[in-house]
Amino acid sequence: MALIRIDLRDGAPALHRADAPVARALQAQAGGTGPVILMIHGFKFAPGEPGNCPHDHILSLKSDHTCRKAKSWPRALGIDGRHPDRLGIAFGWPARGSIWQAYARAEAAGRALARLIRDIRRHLPGRPVHAIAHSMGARVVLSALHDLPPGALSRAILLAGAEYRAHAEAAMATPAGRHLEVINVASRENRLYERLFERLIPAPRPGDRVLGHHAPDAPGWTTLPIDDPETLSALAAHGFRIAVRRRRVCHWSTYLRPGVFDLYAALLAEPDPLPIAALRSMIAPRTPCARPRPPLLPAWASTGVGNA
Repeated sequence: MALIRIDLRDGAPALHRADAPVARALQAQAGGTGPVILMIHGFKFAPGEPGNCPHDHILSLKSDHTCRKAKSWPRALGIDGRHPDRLGIAFGWPARGSIWQAYARAEAAGRALARLIRDIRRHLPGRPVHAIAHSMGARVVLSALHDLPPGALSRAILLAGAEYRAHAEAAMATPAGRHLEVINVASRENRLYERLFERLIPAPRPGDRVLGHHAPDAPGWTTLPIDDPETLSALAAHGFRIAVRRRRVCHWSTYLRPGVFDLYAALLAEPDPLPIAALRSMIAPRTPCARPRPPLLPAWASTGVGNA
């Protein structure tokens, strides 16, 4: 089995729609040497909830989903049987309700994710463990660092992360964070959502900003602006052809943009992953730009529909 589905249940990791121990599913993968890739969704998903279950959406193996935002992360990363040595773990957590409720739950989900990572290290020693997370899933990953030993998580790709710089700096200052390589994928397409996040979620310190292009002071942190033409040109010259920005506003472009997963797979899924130094050499210097003016109340901040 190339994909294991895990949920946060009663404060702990549990197999999706199964009563067997998580340890048994991990032990069944013993003997492999390839990377273990954790995939974490963001706001508005909830495991097992019809229409909102991440395991039926971006974390599924479906190639014919009717929702345009339901790109299969496991398929895009080659976790579909084509590369038997790659192990994917889809981690679902209850991110429904208001944005304030989901933001609070994300921290608790991080503690459960840390427990899962420790179990992976125990049962699958020697295999690199990476993560890729979207939106508020970035808060889940960063929160997990507080409960992990050095080197437990090797590399993380955060897509349009919904978290503040101060919290990211605190996470990166932990023993686990100091040994972690983070690729923070940002785009001006997400600026509207970043501004709305800052209006709704209180900042941990005055003047703090959401991630995006506001990188924390940490040596392992790299911001990748996928809306920058020079950066896209440099990536294309190295074989990573990512489509140019086509929308003014999009919260999902960091995983929907054609070509992005070729780069993510090179960073996470290959036995000899792309070095961070090589990636940094392709990133052009960034200049600040004005942000769009948001509406007073965003639809995605309510209990309505719209997975993020």
